[in-house]
Amino acid sequence: MNIRNNLINSKSYKFKETDHYWYNNLIFEFKGFSNKREESLNSNQIYLGLTRESLIFLNDLNLVNSKINPNFVIFASRHRSEAQRPAFLAHLTGNWSNKAEFGGNPRELSLASALLFKAGFLSLLENSKSTILTNFSTDMEVTHHGPTTLKKPLIFMELGSTKDEWSIDEAGEVVANSIINTIYKYLDFKKKKIQYIGLGFGGTHYAPNFQRLVINKNIAISFICPKYYIQELNRDLVTQMIENTLESVDYFIIDWKGTNSEDKKHLIPLLEEFDIPIKKTKDF
Repeated sequence: MNIRNNLINSKSYKFKETDHYWYNNLIFEFKGFSNKREESLNSNQIYLGLTRESLIFLNDLNLVNSKINPNFVIFASRHRSEAQRPAFLAHLTGNWSNKAEFGGNPRELSLASALLFKAGFLSLLENSKSTILTNFSTDMEVTHHGPTTLKKPLIFMELGSTKDEWSIDEAGEVVANSIINTIYKYLDFKKKKIQYIGLGFGGTHYAPNFQRLVINKNIAISFICPKYYIQELNRDLVTQMIENTLESVDYFIIDWKGTNSEDKKHLIPLLEEFDIPIKKTKDF
């Protein structure tokens, strides 16, 4: 709600109520920037909805009776972690194992866009630098939790990680502005066509080596399977990673130091079944 309020009440751009409802709540529509500088967004339809349903268990967009048919969905969400560190985060969704306690189906990945993921993470990174909240980190997480059944590519953009941070107005403003900037940045990436698309394997939850590539190179990463799920991977899951990514995949990218020898013995032969080059994060 903090993020939503900052979107609706922004001094930089305008949202207006529509006649449409989503989960019994009025939908707002983006009506442009106050300073008129970012005209490229004005030709796009951008909607803001609200639901009381848990986002990770949202298995239906419930738009059948609506004229709204989005190309992408950005979930503005809170984030909770055991470390409880203040953070802005972005990630894709999916379950690598037979367990699905946090939404979605077992061994199923959502639809995704590597360009949208990169746009979301970089937007958070850029907007976080303009705030007084210097104790917040900005993180790109590996693929985890639900939903997995929605028929639209999606991304989670989150404010973490406790009630204290969720209620900080300036933090909500960072995520709100980042969401709008994500759309602009995605359109720019798509227009320029200079990003190589990768799928990530190995490393830890906050994927530092993949973050480095996304920040410093013309690399956009879609799904990332962390080291603790490498043994769960099979041909079907890797096929999902490829086919559920909107863009054509250029590389499999392995965090070599973040993957032990036993996991490599399982992973490399599996990836070699596909006609996609295998790279290490240090190769770029």
